[in-house]
Amino acid sequence: MPSLRHDVLARGMPRLRKSSELDSEERERARIERWHADLDAQGRALPTNAVVRFRQRYEVQQFEAEGPVPFTVHRVRARGSRPRRRVLYLHGGGFVAPLDPFHVRYAARLASALDAEVLLPDYPLAPAHTWADSHDALVDLAARLAGEWPTVLAGDSAGGGLALAVALSLRDRGGPSPTHLLLHSPWVDLTTSTPATTWFARRDPWLRITKLEAYARWWAGSADDVGRHEVSPALADLSGLPRALVFCGTRDLLVPGCRLLARRAAEAGWDLTYVEEPGLIHVYPLISVVPEAKRAWRTTVEFLGR
Repeated sequence: MPSLRHDVLARGMPRLRKSSELDSEERERARIERWHADLDAQGRALPTNAVVRFRQRYEVQQFEAEGPVPFTVHRVRARGSRPRRRVLYLHGGGFVAPLDPFHVRYAARLASALDAEVLLPDYPLAPAHTWADSHDALVDLAARLAGEWPTVLAGDSAGGGLALAVALSLRDRGGPSPTHLLLHSPWVDLTTSTPATTWFARRDPWLRITKLEAYARWWAGSADDVGRHEVSPALADLSGLPRALVFCGTRDLLVPGCRLLARRAAEAGWDLTYVEEPGLIHVYPLISVVPEAKRAWRTTVEFLGR
C-alpha cells in the first residue's frame, strides 16, 4: 500500500506539474516552442537548486557532443573524489522538456553513492528536433565511455526509453557496452499499442495520453516511424543486452509498456529485473521525499554494486 506521503504528493501532482490534456496540437507546439526560446535566451544552465550546496559539494564541466545538432553534455562528480566508473544519464520529460532539478539531484546522489562521474546530455528536444538529430551522437558517446571505464546507462521516462534505444544500437554495432542498464518508468513503446494503456491513463495523476501521443509523433518525425527501434525500443529484438533494472508504479500510464518490455525480455533471455510497485506514480524512485523511493534507492545501489 502506498505511503500517506506518496498519496498526498500524487494528489498534488497535477498542480505541481501543471498537468492537463492536450487542447490542440498546434497550440501545444507553439507553447513549447516559446518555452524553448525562453530557455535558450537564458542560456540553459544546469538546474542545481534542488541540491543543497551543490557548487561546494560537486564540480561540473561541460563539453559539446558532435552530431547533426551539437549539444552540451554536463559532467558531474563529487569534489575530491576519484571516480571508478561513469553513469550516462538520459533525462525524461516527454522529449520536450529539458533537464530539471530532480534529474540533477538524482545524478548527484548517483555520483556520491557510486563514486562515479555522471554525464547528463542536454540532447535536442522535440518538436524542433527528432530522434535522428541526437541518436548517433549519444551512441558514439556511450561507446566511448564504455570503452574507457565501466559505464552504467540510465534514464527515466522518455530518457529511459532513449537509454534502451542507445543500448540496442551499441549492441548492433559491436564493441564496448555498458555494464548495467537502469531504467525508471521508461517510455519504451511510443505506439501506445498495448490495450491496457487507456485504462492506466485514467489512473495516472500526472501524465496525459493526448499529449504523449503528440510528443511521440514529434520525436519520431512521422507517424510511420513511431514503431522503429530507435523510438519504441520495447518492440525490437531484446537479446544480448546488459543486465537491467526497471522500476514502474501502477498509477502510471507507461506501466503497460514496461510490462511489455519485461515480458519480451524474458522471451529473449535478457537478464532484466522488473520492480512494479502497486499504486505508485510515474518515476517515483526520483522523488526522494517518499519512503518508496528510499526502498528503490537501496535496490538500485545493490544492483549497481554487482
